[in-house]
Amino acid sequence: MKKEILSGNEAIARGFVDAGGRFAASYPGTPGTEALEELCRFPGIHAEWSINEKAALEAAVGASLSGIRSMASMKHVGVNAAADPLMTASYVGVNAGLVLMAADDPGMFSSQNEQDTRHFARMAKIPCIEPSDSQEAMDFTRLALELSEQFDTPVILRTTTRISHSRSVVTFFSREKKVTKEKRVMQINIPKYVMLPAYARERHKVIEKRLQKLEKWAEKASINQIIQGDGGPRPVYRQPVDRLGIIASGVSFQYARAAFPDARILKLGMTWPLPEQMIREFADSVEKLAIVEELDPFIEDAVRAMGVRVDFGKNVLPLTGELTPGMVFGAISGRRENESKTPVAGIPDRPPNLCPGCSHRGLFVVLSKLKTFVSGDIGCYTLGALEPFSAIHSVLCMGASVTMAHGISTGLKLRGIKRKPVAVIGDSTFLHSGITGLINLAYNGGDAIVVIMNNDTTGMTGGQEHPGTGRDARREKAPRVDIMGLCRACGLRVREIDAYDIGSLEAIFLEEMAARGPVVLVSNQPCALRYRLAKGPLEIDAEKCTGCLKCLKAGCIGLKTASEGGRKYVSVDKLMCSGCGICARLCKADAFMEARA
Repeated sequence: MKKEILSGNEAIARGFVDAGGRFAASYPGTPGTEALEELCRFPGIHAEWSINEKAALEAAVGASLSGIRSMASMKHVGVNAAADPLMTASYVGVNAGLVLMAADDPGMFSSQNEQDTRHFARMAKIPCIEPSDSQEAMDFTRLALELSEQFDTPVILRTTTRISHSRSVVTFFSREKKVTKEKRVMQINIPKYVMLPAYARERHKVIEKRLQKLEKWAEKASINQIIQGDGGPRPVYRQPVDRLGIIASGVSFQYARAAFPDARILKLGMTWPLPEQMIREFADSVEKLAIVEELDPFIEDAVRAMGVRVDFGKNVLPLTGELTPGMVFGAISGRRENESKTPVAGIPDRPPNLCPGCSHRGLFVVLSKLKTFVSGDIGCYTLGALEPFSAIHSVLCMGASVTMAHGISTGLKLRGIKRKPVAVIGDSTFLHSGITGLINLAYNGGDAIVVIMNNDTTGMTGGQEHPGTGRDARREKAPRVDIMGLCRACGLRVREIDAYDIGSLEAIFLEEMAARGPVVLVSNQPCALRYRLAKGPLEIDAEKCTGCLKCLKAGCIGLKTASEGGRKYVSVDKLMCSGCGICARLCKADAFMEARA
């Protein structure tokens, strides 16, 4: 037996290894990235960064059919990309265990929407289980693989940001002592694995019967349990609601337990299918029933559909964002003064910012001057929508920048407006889902400028590899996609650009805006943070600085403003400056120079 302090993501990886898992695929996305990164540490585990979440799940399904336990991991919006194979994987079933780890992001700390993955479990008619701490994250991963094989189904393991990233003590067996699972023979089974309509109709009947069996299993499952109130310490919350019963799952259980230690809590480890009889009996045993859950009233709607009265649910709790113990206590008890405090007054806002030396900064300096629509995408460069650039005008989902630019260009053409839109997309996002849009644009006669910012990494999620870097998930040598060659193969004209050279870049954009037909501009400047790129820092000759502040259009956090004797001027924070020179190119007074020793 061993004990370690692990994050939820690390614990999931350990649970997968301990349960004999062998194949793991993922596309990086916060808050779920670290599970695959942790698995890369273990020999004998095939861990890969797939080109997108759809490919990750399809590969995991294939590995399951080959007879090895498998897992696909992704963030909640990644499940959207994987939804097509997920719905039919429910019909196909498994051979060896198959888990889909989905990390939801209540509060949208790093996401473009705030969706609830539990709906996918109900739609696909497959189980969904939710851990409430790191120990359960590990244990439930093992259980998910066992459930998958027992009921011949994929299983969703749903976490949230707090579970994924919070750390707690985990007790587990060392890998050498794990139970070795029997090998499963790969079989040819056309009626089960080939979803022609005739076979799929029969498989649909199978999954309806499977769901009924799962409902019976849920009634007796130990992961669904009643926690008796213990009257524990209440440093903040002093007045519990009399004979209160709470239904909760995942991290919401922790909030409910902290807010009401005297209450009875039905802790649901499985949130689909729900144990209906257990819920009814629990509701009958309490005077007031509360359902505490983040995001959608998923459990609450199902409980109300059973005809069970719910006293406190989304009628008092918010439909958006994360919960807190104070928020839960205040909503149910009515004592709002115990909600979380507001930030201390006077602390300046710190909006997200491009890293010092980032090549995207030069691109957005130029794009901010253009009088055209810029469709953006998912990545660090989405920050181009913020001041001082305000140079991105739409962000929808992965890969949408290119297809939206095509739609905009076509719409403007139909209206008789001669204006060429610009699409901005990163290298990892382009390979994820931008290629399809590029082919669609070329095939259907779109007229747009597509900018691919190839910085040789998946920057926003921490510098992971992708098919364009020439390295795999373990950072070993792998085939490298030629992005410029790929674009040419799609039938498009391609030009290479230097995003640091804003003078040349502006000239190229003006030329291409006037030209007819689509073009792809590829910036091949590596990520300054991932590769620790830095020249010598710059400094400003105070006598030359006119205080025009044009250099601030670079939006760099290494620049500071001050005033003396009524005169404004700019200085450089040498600890932040990477010497990229974009600010110097904006200076009309030639005030920037290399810093003296």
